[in-house]
Amino acid sequence: MNNKIVKLALVLFLICAVTAGILGVVNALTYDRIYQMKHQKEFEAYAAVLESSSGYTETDFDKAAFPTVDSVQKSNDGNGYVVVSTFSGAQGSITMACGVGTDLKCTGISIIEHSETSGLGAVAASSSEAGVAFREQFVGQDGGIALSKAGGSIDALAGATITSTAVTNATATSIACVAALG
Repeated sequence: MNNKIVKLALVLFLICAVTAGILGVVNALTYDRIYQMKHQKEFEAYAAVLESSSGYTETDFDKAAFPTVDSVQKSNDGNGYVVVSTFSGAQGSITMACGVGTDLKCTGISIIEHSETSGLGAVAASSSEAGVAFREQFVGQDGGIALSKAGGSIDALAGATITSTAVTNATATSIACVAALG
């Protein structure tokens, strides 16, 4: 009986070691490509929310005051900032780029990554008519942005109030972060 257990444990160990080795090789082969694709997606999100013909420069900000903000990129053209933040949605984290003009108004939002429910919260990031209309509501909004049910002008996505609230709050936080830069 003991011999059988040792043999099964050894076989299981070998299977795990081979699997770990294969995963390590696949990770090494795909890491650079995945990194490039992620940065390309971020660059496209920056361009979608704030045009800058000469690129962006990372700017220091008060991370303690704005814990959901990942980075602040200043347009080298001087027309504003792109704030990238990661925050909780209905089903997990949402990473979003928010353009903030020099007048402290939103120039656009782009959802870079999310795990929201398909057909509900995921609509916020989709290219569907409802998704585009939802994101367009943010253009021109200032730091007092809020959902219409809270007295603001942003209409929530049907069935996705948590996602809509999270995106609205993240936009307000992005504007406040840029305002704090001075």
